[in-house]
Amino acid sequence: MISFEAVSRCWAEINIGALIENYKTAVSFLGGKSTLIPVLKANAYGCGAPYIAHTLYKEGARLFAVASLEEALEIKKTLPEADILVMGLVSAPLLSKAIEKEIILTAFSGKSAMEISAAAVGLGKKARVHLKMDTGLHRLGFGRGDLEALVKSALLPNLTIDGLFTHLALRSKKEDDIQFSILLSGYEALKSAGIHVKMLHACDSIGMVRYPERHYDACRVGAWLYGVCPNRYPHPEQCREVMVVKCRVAQIRTIEKGQCIGYDDDHPVEKDTRVATLSAGYVDGFPRFNNKGYVLISGKKAPVLGLVCMDQMMVDVSDIPEAKEGDPATLLGGGIHVNEYAALAQFNRNECLCRTGRRVPKIYHKDGEIIDILLDIE
Repeated sequence: MISFEAVSRCWAEINIGALIENYKTAVSFLGGKSTLIPVLKANAYGCGAPYIAHTLYKEGARLFAVASLEEALEIKKTLPEADILVMGLVSAPLLSKAIEKEIILTAFSGKSAMEISAAAVGLGKKARVHLKMDTGLHRLGFGRGDLEALVKSALLPNLTIDGLFTHLALRSKKEDDIQFSILLSGYEALKSAGIHVKMLHACDSIGMVRYPERHYDACRVGAWLYGVCPNRYPHPEQCREVMVVKCRVAQIRTIEKGQCIGYDDDHPVEKDTRVATLSAGYVDGFPRFNNKGYVLISGKKAPVLGLVCMDQMMVDVSDIPEAKEGDPATLLGGGIHVNEYAALAQFNRNECLCRTGRRVPKIYHKDGEIIDILLDIE
């Protein structure tokens, strides 16, 4: 039974059955030869990182990846036995906390490696580290000309080198092949220096399906788990939708011809219009559309009217006479495919899910059977 508090305003329905199926499908792609690292950054793409971590831990996942120390600590608090790799920057003043909590850190330059080493020496502990190479994305990492610095970093005191990785730019197969070769040159340089790298990884969700011969020791999988299928993958049915976002109709009234809706003053309605105000806005994740886009009410399209507000938005229900106050409106998923939503909003598809706000309650279910409810209020 769903509590009214959870669905009184705006909520997300997370299909744990679909998530687990996506996870198992991805594991099958790896054929037992590589480890699947679930990516839980951005609150598990809006799905609630601690809960998703617990779910996938039960399914066999042991190493997770996030973008920040804050994300890692949130998961560690509820799942202390998990290994968590922070793929981004952890500033020097916070390194001691990370090492004490046994968070796995990323060293992406000689400077970052020295800072991690110094913090570990100061604590009298070993810091677990994955070395990051920049092979063409030009974001973070040791460059192709930094192999000497890569090796020197790996030999710093109190560092345990757990892995070496890169992130593909995914511009073309030709360029990706070059990226793989640069990564392998780093691996060989470390090997020649007597440094054993436990885990080599390069592929994300796209790389997982595009380069099965390049799975190496692990693949970092995020988007696929949450129902975002790589473009041009020939079997999109293998990647199931996980999230549906809904809200309530708060009020319905008729607005006279010539009036503008909300903050917009450029689009007066062309006729008397039946307008529904919805209890969700851009802070809940919906794009800040201005007279474009739609939601679903009673399975029918209700076009957005005016400029979407922070906490509310208005839609046209003139052609949905059965719509009434208190009805649910579907904002994303459940008939509004993430591809269409992203194209209209000019968002990356992952962004569409990640934007779902933390104040939006999460209703976890297995193909319709409610198993848990997460309210971000006490």
